[in-house]
Amino acid sequence: MDTFTRAYVEAALWSSLGEDEQPLDDVYGPEDIAPETLAQMSEDCAAFQEAEAADLEDPERDGHDFWLTRNGHGAGFWDRGYGPRGEWLTKAAHVYGSVDLYVGDDGKIYG
Repeated sequence: MDTFTRAYVEAALWSSLGEDEQPLDDVYGPEDIAPETLAQMSEDCAAFQEAEAADLEDPERDGHDFWLTRNGHGAGFWDRGYGPRGEWLTKAAHVYGSVDLYVGDDGKIYG
């Protein structure tokens, strides 16, 4: 998993809540994500990085911001002080839609 995708997954786990309203990363890690969900996350990250390569600068921060921005959290590309580049990346991230993570009956995380 590349740095961008790892940061994306980490942001997904700490910003998503389980049924007990606790962040998923309190109990779960990347290894608990269902293979098909992890594959979709990796695919989305790869596509975004390829499409927006000219505007991405820091893989760790950008992966984190991709998750936050696409899901409408209160932080992301638009509030980094990037100006027009931040606005562009925000619009580009919104194309991917939002994802809600949840824990399945098998204890794996799905989205």
